[in-house]
Parts: sequence; structure tokens; C-alpha cells
Amino acid sequence: MKKTTNKPTFFSKMYCSFFGHDYQVSKKVTRHVKEYKCCHCKKELTTNSNGKLTELTSTFKEINAVLELMYSRKLSKIRQKTYNTSAA
Repeated sequence: MKKTTNKPTFFSKMYCSFFGHDYQVSKKVTRHVKEYKCCHCKKELTTNSNGKLTELTSTFKEINAVLELMYSRKLSKIRQKTYNTSAA
């Protein structure tokens, strides 16, 4: 059985160096913050506080995780409030 790895190969790195990265959204943290991943070389980026793309480091992964948790809690409170006011 052949093992598959997530490591980029030499050819995928060469493809990106010639043609550029092909980033796709890998995770939606909030409406404005997303994480992106190149489908060829697996390079990861995220949106920073200025709205620009930066490399996804472990620090940014932690920040995005906390931000996602806070955002989901906020949305659930809003949904609960809307449900309670429409049911009354």
C-alpha cells in the first residue's frame, strides 16, 4: 500500500514558481477572515488585521481558532435572540 503525504513535491514547487500559486479557501474563520491553501505546493496563508494575506504561522492558527470560537458564540447568541423574539 502506498502512503500519501501532504509534503509538496519538487514539481509542484516548480509549478508555483513558474505560474504562481493557486490559492483556494480552506477554512472560513469569520465573514472577513479566511485561511487559504495552494492546491499545488500546500502553502498556507491567512488574512491579517489589515486585510492582507500573510503566511499562516502557529501564532496565526491560534488567533484564528480563538476568533472562530468567539464569532460562532456571537452568531449563536444572535440566532437565539432572533428565535426568542419571533416565538413570543
